[in-house]
Amino acid sequence: MGWASYGEAGRMSVIEQAGRAREAATVLATVSRAVKDAALLAMADALSSRTPEILAANKLDVAAAREQGTPESTVDRLALNEARLAGMADGLRQIAGLPDPVGEVVRGGTLANGLQVRQLRVPFGVVGIIYEARPNVTADAAGLTLKSGNAVLLRGSGSAARSNAAIVVVLRDALAAAGLPADAVQLVDSATRETVKELMRARGLVDVLIPRGGASLIRTVVEESSVPVIETGVGNCHIYVDETADLDMALKILLNAKVQRPSVCNAAESLLVHAAVADTFLPRALAALREQGVTVHGSPEIVAYDDTVVPATEDDWGTEYLALELSARVVASLDEAVAHIRRYGSGHSEAIITTSLPAASRFTAHVDAAAVLVNASTRFVDGGELGFGAEIGISTQKLHARGPMGLPELTSTKFVITGEGQVRG
Repeated sequence: MGWASYGEAGRMSVIEQAGRAREAATVLATVSRAVKDAALLAMADALSSRTPEILAANKLDVAAAREQGTPESTVDRLALNEARLAGMADGLRQIAGLPDPVGEVVRGGTLANGLQVRQLRVPFGVVGIIYEARPNVTADAAGLTLKSGNAVLLRGSGSAARSNAAIVVVLRDALAAAGLPADAVQLVDSATRETVKELMRARGLVDVLIPRGGASLIRTVVEESSVPVIETGVGNCHIYVDETADLDMALKILLNAKVQRPSVCNAAESLLVHAAVADTFLPRALAALREQGVTVHGSPEIVAYDDTVVPATEDDWGTEYLALELSARVVASLDEAVAHIRRYGSGHSEAIITTSLPAASRFTAHVDAAAVLVNASTRFVDGGELGFGAEIGISTQKLHARGPMGLPELTSTKFVITGEGQVRG
């Protein structure tokens, strides 16, 4: 079945799709690692061999987005090419090489009464993922959920409908050829917003929802869903240049964190510079940012260094630009930097550049975020970069999972208690 045909045939109700996913999840829960890995490798090979049809579908999505005046930062997240598809396939192969979390003993032992207690990792069952623009999420999510023994319902954005359908058709064909139920991976219709509401109301059929996208999407899912939600938050990430910083290092990290790929959630969005190094660092940094096409929204102190700086508004301090824009201000101390981050940060990733161990220790202790970095780019806060394989998202909540969500975060646990006739007195 081609992607266009799948898109037409896929307009069944979310409830029906969830029922099919539940049946598939029952099969996946007890499938061996060898079978899952073989399917993942087949999925990867299929993405590689059927690259032309996926790129053809994506070309239509990109053209439509540009016709509608979509910002280039969003188009960048939407666009696929041979290299990105090869990366998606490699991501599935990496997942195949990771340990299977299902059945792992989290803790256990034998009690004084002889009962053997084990807490084991088990799949959630059916995972719903609601995401925007990025079709690479389709393959990453399918691979991670399969390896962790879950079926997945994928609800991407309408702007990526053709791309997502093409990818899902390829993955479903590979699953079926590997002897696993194709309904382990399903694409939910994105032509109407009603399907998002149906997913959020499918409690009892869908075990968990994971939203990936902008603040509005995440807030809507968190506030309105009756299905449990793992919140993946926005990334208003800060780079703080301390008074003891190696300024060459600071500039290198700043440019990487802001410019290397500005449209992703772990890109830097705000720069804080200690007043003691502002006169030395800021002229260099602002010139380098300007050369890279970055628009800086600065406090009055920042504006004084460079007349191309746009005066910052209160809204700028909390903005996730996802573009070549950056807010910046001078702070009088590390404590002021921490206070600024605690007020405006999104709890994603925050970095300090310093040669002082006490300063690094204070920063990591007092900054409340899923990831805190010392002398490293925020762009490293990524499941693949941290050795977890592909990730389902960066969780900014504090329950169950926080930070990059790899395979273990896509499981729950259950207790298996084995006795020899013991009864409670």
